[in-house]
Amino acid sequence: MSPVSDQDTASAGDVRSDAVTGGTAAAAGGTAPGELHFFGVRHHGPGCARSLLRALDSLRPDCVLIEGPPEADALVADVLAADMVPPVALLTHGVEEPGRAVYHPFAEFSPEWQALRWAARAGATVRFIDLPVAIGLARDKAAEERQPAAEMAAETAADVAGDAASAPTENGADAPSGETDSTSATAEEAALPDADRWEDPLDWLARAAGYSDGEAWWNHMVEERGDGEQLFAAIEEAMLAVRSELPDEGRFPPERLQREALREAHMRQCIRAARKEGFQRIAIICGAWHLGGLKADVTVKADQALLKGLPKLKVTSTWVPWTYRHLAWQSGYGAGIQSPGWYEHLWRSSADAGEDVPGQHATRSRAVGWLARVARLMRARDLDCSSAHLIEAARLADTLAALRQRPAPGLEELHEATRTVMTLGDDALLDFIREELVIGDRLGQVPPTVPKVPLQRDLEQSQKSLRLKPEAVQKTLDLDLRQPNDLARSHLLHRLSLVGVAWGALARVGRSSRGTFHEVWTLQWEPAFAVRLIEASRYGQTVEAAATARVAERCEAAKDLATLAELVDQVLLADLPQAVAIASQALQDHAALTGDASQLMTALPPLANVFRYGNVRQTDATLVGQVFDGLVVRAAIGLPLVGRSIDDAAAEQLRQDLLAAHAAIRLRDPGRQQEPALQWQRAIRQLAHAGSVHELLQGVATRLMLDDGALSSDEAAQALSLHLSSGAEPLKAAAWLDGFLNRNAVVLLHHDGVWPLVDQWLASLSEEHFVRVLPLVRRTFSAFEPGERRDLGARAARKGPGAGQKAAAPWDDARAVRPLPLLRQLLGVAT
Repeated sequence: MSPVSDQDTASAGDVRSDAVTGGTAAAAGGTAPGELHFFGVRHHGPGCARSLLRALDSLRPDCVLIEGPPEADALVADVLAADMVPPVALLTHGVEEPGRAVYHPFAEFSPEWQALRWAARAGATVRFIDLPVAIGLARDKAAEERQPAAEMAAETAADVAGDAASAPTENGADAPSGETDSTSATAEEAALPDADRWEDPLDWLARAAGYSDGEAWWNHMVEERGDGEQLFAAIEEAMLAVRSELPDEGRFPPERLQREALREAHMRQCIRAARKEGFQRIAIICGAWHLGGLKADVTVKADQALLKGLPKLKVTSTWVPWTYRHLAWQSGYGAGIQSPGWYEHLWRSSADAGEDVPGQHATRSRAVGWLARVARLMRARDLDCSSAHLIEAARLADTLAALRQRPAPGLEELHEATRTVMTLGDDALLDFIREELVIGDRLGQVPPTVPKVPLQRDLEQSQKSLRLKPEAVQKTLDLDLRQPNDLARSHLLHRLSLVGVAWGALARVGRSSRGTFHEVWTLQWEPAFAVRLIEASRYGQTVEAAATARVAERCEAAKDLATLAELVDQVLLADLPQAVAIASQALQDHAALTGDASQLMTALPPLANVFRYGNVRQTDATLVGQVFDGLVVRAAIGLPLVGRSIDDAAAEQLRQDLLAAHAAIRLRDPGRQQEPALQWQRAIRQLAHAGSVHELLQGVATRLMLDDGALSSDEAAQALSLHLSSGAEPLKAAAWLDGFLNRNAVVLLHHDGVWPLVDQWLASLSEEHFVRVLPLVRRTFSAFEPGERRDLGARAARKGPGAGQKAAAPWDDARAVRPLPLLRQLLGVAT
């Protein structure tokens, strides 16, 4: 296909309206100053990017205006940096409110990106002309502030009028001029016909051409084919026709409609300003849908009135890395695409073909190259894929394209050929092809000279020194905490978690960090972390300082001991000595104000983790040990009282808290020689013997004493006999047994005194009582391991005294002496 000529380009976009251009058309025999050329593109379209580059080379404009954030004009020069690798995004965020941010992504195949690079190389003036992000963020903030008041007014109006539907209408009428309340917008949007609401305009053209959706139609007509003659003229004609047939009023709610009107008014103003400055050839690159608005017959005065008095926020812009996964449509980015990996292949295969205009050789190479990548991916996963598969898949893709009257196979044809020939109809195998190739896992890179907050630079330095590269693909990192570098990596990941940057997540399967010198992390870098780092920069200029300050803030906001104890555990893992002191002091202060033994017990397990692997992590547990011992003493004082007059649900929760706290104390003092541990042991004994305590907790306490050796077998048998006697109420006896067995069958299997008592108790129950206790007993036994239940069944089936062990078989001396000669021969023993 031929390139876009000067004449073609002029016919595609010359502006003839004095209302927009502010001047007259070109005089006969010459070129008018400020000649405008419009290029309507689809964001992230490789076909549009190819055609745009050819058009720019032919036109050679001295000014390039691009739909984008004007706040980023000063960052244009960075696009030519050697270490600027797309995909990247312009991040514009509030200075005082970093959480209010907007991304403008660019890929290698984005028309806007190629236009930026072309203008920077050619020395042309380049500007972004979209509505400033400062205005958009200020409008969003104002809308959020109005939302609660609007909802309250709507509820009041509904109560007075008795009609909930009338509330949004009245509220919308009271909205300030030029602004529409979001509640009213939602009601009006709901009233729109489904077919006319939030629909991609390309879908209309696709249906007219017999395609299933606009994405497939656009790929076939623009992205997957070479440069077409008068491409931008055709795009403009199609978009103007659709826009005239389907006006904005039929597609958008009022708030969205007003925002689009403001955007187009600002772009028209920027075009007028560029023409007034005296540029000779001005290229305007915008979304194709905006062509109708930018070329509309609108006066300067009308645009000025529309833009007058708009609120603004103080913002700043920078470049940040982006990923193909976030560029994909599923990520929620409105101008996203479904197949960024495929678009990259289209872009690069055309360049690799070595032809200015991709022809039959280029398209053939593109299809074969894609199938070769699929084959490489399958072989890496040990899936059968031979050269014959590739040949037959390529032939099938060509045949499908010919049947559908397409010049070359597209993604749809290649996908069907892959499913039919290479995966033999197994759709499950296509999932990783989509993830790895159609979408891709590419992560961009920005030069170190772009504006960054000190916290970002500190993190980048740590990543570099620790050889911990951020990647978009998910990967597993196994850290050996005995190694200094791995220990430093662990500290960094834990500190980032404290400041809200969840780069890594600790694995809970396999070799876990709990109780070993290993930590297994799952890492995946997200572009959104850039905003979170900017937000966290208010806490400090380094990751360590920011994490410490964030911990101090969380300690002030914490309301319960469990949260503070978990925070102490986290700061110990992050190796933050100052934060440990702050969190420990806050924990002590809260513990001094509470006598609730349940809260005190829930605070013990997180603190005990430091005693599990403190030596491996080289952390000082002295301060935490003092806090832990104080909590144990306070919990032991309140423990005998905590289980009185409670229901079954509360008793079950206390059982879990008690077991966790007991395990934590054993971890802290395995020999149980310290005074806090002894006080805890005395509290457990009191809990077991207190008559008013719930039977479940009494049973648990008795079992804990038995396991710790604080209760003899005879004493345990006596307690069991007492609570399971015929005079005991069956439900209370079953609850005590549930606590005593503690969902562990060891005591039943190996304690000869327990088995007959439980057996006798069950046998003595009447039918009515047995039916009442059966659910509870079944729940108790269902918690046993399958092997334990199997052993219990085998023991119950045995015959003999107490069903304990099999009766001894009679001894046969004659049979016993038969193997003796053979044994003497084997062992070399004389007769």
